[in-house]
Amino acid sequence: MTLIYPSAAQIDEAAALLDSGELVAFPTETVYGLGGDAENPDAIARIYAAKGRPANHPVIVHLAPEADPGYWVRELPADAQKLIDAFWPGPLTLILKRAAHIPAAVSGGQDSVGVRCPSHPVAQQLLSAFHRRRLGTDRQGGVAGPSANRFGHVSPTTAQHVRDEFGDAVHVLDGGAADVGIESTILDLSRGFPALLRPGHVSPQQIADVIGIAPKLPDGSDATAPRASGTLKAHYAPRTPLALLPFASIAPLLSARDRASGKKIALVARASSAGEWAHAANVHFVAAPEDPQGYARDLYGLLRALDRADVERILIEKLPETVEWIAVNDRLGRAAAAFEAQE
Repeated sequence: MTLIYPSAAQIDEAAALLDSGELVAFPTETVYGLGGDAENPDAIARIYAAKGRPANHPVIVHLAPEADPGYWVRELPADAQKLIDAFWPGPLTLILKRAAHIPAAVSGGQDSVGVRCPSHPVAQQLLSAFHRRRLGTDRQGGVAGPSANRFGHVSPTTAQHVRDEFGDAVHVLDGGAADVGIESTILDLSRGFPALLRPGHVSPQQIADVIGIAPKLPDGSDATAPRASGTLKAHYAPRTPLALLPFASIAPLLSARDRASGKKIALVARASSAGEWAHAANVHFVAAPEDPQGYARDLYGLLRALDRADVERILIEKLPETVEWIAVNDRLGRAAAAFEAQE
């Protein structure tokens, strides 16, 4: 089925809603965002309330391709400009010192701000339309846009996922399924050195190739790092209990005699690992992609589908701990952490 993107009139309608302080869910290449005027504290408060998001957890500001990122920050370091030239529009968020005229609410009260320019055509049309509405004013028209889901839950990668979360309470622009499927890479440049706060599609090596220095990787020891979207220990979680385990530890848990409810257990594993369990009567098997990009693209849709599959538990094969899998491992680890206290 051919997807028909929103018309120019529908884009203008959504931009007008943003201009009036309302919320609009919109597609990006990563996940769907829940957008509000980034310079309107009331709109930002509506985002936090709709998501049930802690007020100290910052949101990312999305900019039109023609927007000036320097408007949002105290200064734009040379490395930031190099990364913008290399990766924008695209799935890279930069954390920089927030300009004084930008509301602290968008940063969870911090002195930094996260900015990015998405590559999805519908996002760009919306952001450009909103940007045009601010021409001739003292504001520029950025859109604060965390993922369009209840806080801590699985991020949405389709318009239907957003409707499943919010029903008719949020205006939704449908741009089809997200191509990347997980949230943007977040790179902190606010402290004089590059630090990766959230891995994503743009890899540490790609960043190093542009700025000539490898970013500090997240290892739990960076006590001065600013708070950033999606970096809490437990996040991205389905409603069905989930465990991330080596395959050798999964097999014993799949035995029917270990279960009392009669429901199946979901097994998510690469087909090369699953063996006999792929066809077991008591197992709801999902063949995960063998490559990191395919796995990332399918991950959130897969978890949402398993929430609807009436399974007792989701068991996910632990993936290689290599840099190629760093972003998928990050999301799976945080999803599993939401259930660790229940073990």
